[in-house]
Amino acid sequence: MASIKKRPDGKYRARYRDVDGREHARHFARKTDAQQWLDEETAKLVTGTWTDPRKAKTTVAEWCATWLSGYQRRPRTILQARSHVKHITDEFGARRLNTIRPSDVKTWVAKMKADGFADSTIYAIHSRFGQIMTDAAHDGLIPRSPTSKRTAPPQGAQRPYVAETGQVWALHDAMPEGLAPAVLLGAFAGLRLREIVALRVEDVDFMRGMISPAIQYPSDPLKTDESRTPIPIPLELALELNKMPAKWSSDTIVVNEIGRRATPTMLDKAFREARATIDGLPAGFRLHDLRHYFASLLIAAGLDIKTVQARLRHKSAKTTLDTYGHLWPDRDESSRAAVADILKARADHPRTKPASSQ
Repeated sequence: MASIKKRPDGKYRARYRDVDGREHARHFARKTDAQQWLDEETAKLVTGTWTDPRKAKTTVAEWCATWLSGYQRRPRTILQARSHVKHITDEFGARRLNTIRPSDVKTWVAKMKADGFADSTIYAIHSRFGQIMTDAAHDGLIPRSPTSKRTAPPQGAQRPYVAETGQVWALHDAMPEGLAPAVLLGAFAGLRLREIVALRVEDVDFMRGMISPAIQYPSDPLKTDESRTPIPIPLELALELNKMPAKWSSDTIVVNEIGRRATPTMLDKAFREARATIDGLPAGFRLHDLRHYFASLLIAAGLDIKTVQARLRHKSAKTTLDTYGHLWPDRDESSRAAVADILKARADHPRTKPASSQ
């Protein structure tokens, strides 16, 4: 319901009710101005772009603080979100939510690129900002998010570097004895860094040849259900992985120099030092990149997409294909041969015309 009423002081009071039944009113010296404002506000209600004027003063920093307080995820995921929010508030924190335009977002993305941020980092920060602003729209603070595919930077997806077998063994041999099994777990089981340092002796069935990841460092649950998928390993690898527990009676497969549990920082540092001694490895090659070697090993052995997905513990086959699709052998000749066989069979088959009826 909307109305305009002239007050005793000569001003015009325009009022309307929002979708929740709350009344909003303003006073104008001229009736035409009151009518124009009323038309604009009711049009917003009809089109679904109306926002509560009382919330219009909310700043980006204030909303980010509210958003983070309700963001319930794993501790490491929350830590990453806080890092993204820091970049967002550094740029837009003092501004009101409803003043951010798509052009502002594009300028910010270009600025991060010029400052030397990696494409993947810019993409992650922009995605987080989009998530936060979309939630602001859902909460009625803004009519719509200023982020979209048009403001998004390139995802930064690149074909991963796949180490050669010789480089993998060279990395293994260059690592400290207690940390060397980490290379085996990355290259031959596809485990991630925080899964590797947390892998316990009880998580490995040495007799049956099965690794069952259960936690990640320090003792956090794994990110997805797929991450808990058991990984079959050969007896030879099981024997290698049992060397440190047999020597130190340790609870974990990977240990430090005195047989105690290693940390991700310790392992990463040792890996970077070992990497620097290996010819041909790119400077940014990480322990995580040994998963790419594991994937290439499985694909070269002729395993299908679903099996490779299961071994890498990806949530979907699309992730596996997007990352490793180029590693599968070219099937052009196979597809040609399949069609040619059908055509050849028809050509070789004697054909007779059906007798015509008199």
